[in-house]
Amino acid sequence: MVSLSKESEELIREIQELKEKKKAVILAHNYQRPEIFQVADIQGDSLELSRAAAKTKAEIIVFCGVRFMAETASILSSEKKILLPEKESGCPLADYINVEQVRAMRKKYPEATIVCYVNSSADVKAESDICCTSANAVKVVNSLNGAKQVLLIPDKHLAQYVAKNTDKQMILWEGNCPAHHQLQREEVLKMKAEYPEAKFMAHPECSPEILELADCVTSTSGMLRYANSSSAKEFIVGTEEGMAYVLQTACPEKKFYSFANTMICHDMKKITLQSVKDALVKMQYLVEINEDIRKPAMNCLSRMMNIV
Repeated sequence: MVSLSKESEELIREIQELKEKKKAVILAHNYQRPEIFQVADIQGDSLELSRAAAKTKAEIIVFCGVRFMAETASILSSEKKILLPEKESGCPLADYINVEQVRAMRKKYPEATIVCYVNSSADVKAESDICCTSANAVKVVNSLNGAKQVLLIPDKHLAQYVAKNTDKQMILWEGNCPAHHQLQREEVLKMKAEYPEAKFMAHPECSPEILELADCVTSTSGMLRYANSSSAKEFIVGTEEGMAYVLQTACPEKKFYSFANTMICHDMKKITLQSVKDALVKMQYLVEINEDIRKPAMNCLSRMMNIV
């Protein structure tokens, strides 16, 4: 359990009162600060949370994540008010590609199917053919019957991982998630030497040389399932450092080791209890998507959800 200051405890009390008063729901991504989970109604990965947003009867949703996640929730739940506690909570990976670049690639590769990773902006989704997540990327690509080429944007490492698990021709885009990209092979080998009995779980946003060392390559939700079902008692967590807390909370009888000094998403950590309270008090940083973007982006997401 996370240790909280008196100030944090008071903020949590105030947030709980505001939630009840405004009939709001708070969603928290797995990479959030531990104290954010104390006020969250639902936690999980980005698509799980967006689906939860669509199912809830609450009209106000505070999305503790980064902008593309709140946008996805807004695409799926346009009738609801989606609040992003920190307006500058962006995603460097999503910023690697824009609409003009997608259009240019479509001209360059007219026969390619454009698969858009969920870690992307709403307007990029609107320009793509189908969406995918880290958990279902292989399944989505392999479902594209008749596709001669597949352009998976914007994460190069995820595309490389998919390329090893499909017979389709993959076109790579030079994007990456800094928190995953900067993990070095030497760091993993050092951790494995220090904890020789531990299973190494790696997110597919890591580079190929990291994935080669993994006992399990999977999404954050997949890590939870793997840790729960495995007979192993120790695990090295190859994703953003906040995931270790989530895993430790879910499996208190097991041990989890993270790359806490390397794998940090600073945008995720921008959200604090104070910014969550401010979002509810001021109803600020409303995320809205224009219909001319929302509808094609919704089609992109719906095609994926019809497969998985």
